[in-house]
Amino acid sequence: MAILLNRDTRVIVQGFTGKIGSFHAEDMKRYGTNVVGGVTPGKGGQTHLGLPVFNTVKGAVRETAADASIIFVPPPFAADSIMEAADAGIKFCVCITDGIPSQDMIRVKRYMRRYRYQDRLRLIGPNCAGIISPGQALMGIMPGSIYLPGRVGIVGRSGTLGYEAASQMKAVGIGVSTSVGIGGDPINGSSFRDILELFEKDDDTDAVVMIGEIGGPQEAEAALWARDNMKKPLIAYIAGLSAPKGKRMGHAGAIISAFGESAQEKVEILRDAGVAIVPTPSAFGQVVAAVMAERAKAA
Repeated sequence: MAILLNRDTRVIVQGFTGKIGSFHAEDMKRYGTNVVGGVTPGKGGQTHLGLPVFNTVKGAVRETAADASIIFVPPPFAADSIMEAADAGIKFCVCITDGIPSQDMIRVKRYMRRYRYQDRLRLIGPNCAGIISPGQALMGIMPGSIYLPGRVGIVGRSGTLGYEAASQMKAVGIGVSTSVGIGGDPINGSSFRDILELFEKDDDTDAVVMIGEIGGPQEAEAALWARDNMKKPLIAYIAGLSAPKGKRMGHAGAIISAFGESAQEKVEILRDAGVAIVPTPSAFGQVVAAVMAERAKAA
């Protein structure tokens, strides 16, 4: 199976008729995702890519019974789009948009707390590659062809390193249950720990690859949680071993400001927690294959 997304998930696209939204909506449909419509204010009642367009998310949910949304809305309006999805009863939302101000995301996080935990929207992103359950459905911008269906989960802040891991694993015959890009911004919807909890509960995931980088405490928090709660093997790569302190590398989340936020410190924390470390980006396939072979031998 998969976590969060499968072939039955009913998906709407916010920012549906724009250039980027159209391109990726078509790609998702081609992959087999159950896209049931889209939202562009002012264009309700039209048809786009053979699907209905709605003015509001509430209208789209009412007419299509959608339970998931993916957002391709420009940064100034993306936070409002996330909150609109939450208000409409969407349970799972992926926000691809890069460049949302941190203050807007603080407002989003505070806004979502008004809902009871069990009714709260689960957000992936922003500034992320999205999510794919290979062979079933895709909500994002990743190239579906490099993902082989299988039983290893992937969760990462970097989209391209997630692609690299999946590609190398495919080359050695190891498939992916679900790959989740949580995004590189300092304030995001779901953390490494949140996704690890889902993979740990998933009967069809045997091991998890976690791809982190410098900046922020999420990798260290995930390591400590995994040490005490995960029975499945956890494999980790941390990007940025040569990055100097205080210098931003790539995007907003990748900046070292405190103890435990450099790549080397994160690697040490993960290793002390019993996590298998991928030393370089070229070693994903090799390390995952070794861990899976060891797991099979122990079984």
